[in-house]
Amino acid sequence: MESDPHFRERLGHAFARPELLAQALTHRSFGARHNERLEFVGDAVLNCVVARVLYERFPDLPEGDLSRVRAGLVNRETLAEVARRMDIGAAIRLGDGALRSGGPERPSILADALEAVFGAVFLDAGYEAARVAIERAFDGVLRDADPRVLGKDPKTLLQEWLQGRGLPVPDYRVVEIAGEAHAQTFTAECRIEALGVATQGSGASRRVAEQSAAASAYAALTASRPA
Repeated sequence: MESDPHFRERLGHAFARPELLAQALTHRSFGARHNERLEFVGDAVLNCVVARVLYERFPDLPEGDLSRVRAGLVNRETLAEVARRMDIGAAIRLGDGALRSGGPERPSILADALEAVFGAVFLDAGYEAARVAIERAFDGVLRDADPRVLGKDPKTLLQEWLQGRGLPVPDYRVVEIAGEAHAQTFTAECRIEALGVATQGSGASRRVAEQSAAASAYAALTASRPA
């Protein structure tokens, strides 16, 4: 494809069958020959490659922790972040409806397209080529992978951090509920009395709001104290 030089350069794979790349970068809103089947293949290959990297990098990590860390790496948020760094959004072909609803900035579209691209590389040149492309794309993510935190939700991280220092767990409470019954926004507070810390977070449910408040508290604590 001639319109995506930055993306092709960052991918680092020359396609023998360029039609596979074109399909991988075609959203279902654009045409019948879209990228969902390639996404299915790419998801499997990506999980396999990341599993192997983690297996080799953390030889003493048990199976359950390996699964947790992999889930912390292979998810929509991380995939979208990697896709943005590769400038994949500029290369995705979208229909008018998808463009009006956020288009190439939507995390789901970016993540799905990236998985489809990995599937296209696998079908074009096999596992080894896909492994090289994935490890190249995820280089920084895999290099910085920390099994102590990956795959853990903010409340768990905060509780473990506090308990590791002999401190009591936080208190959570909902301080505000706004909006109509079918579209409410909750605001929750996370309070750690022993440290004089109180943070707030919002979300579409109590659980999401508490997780957001916990994330803010964890970030504040670990910014000034060792994790």
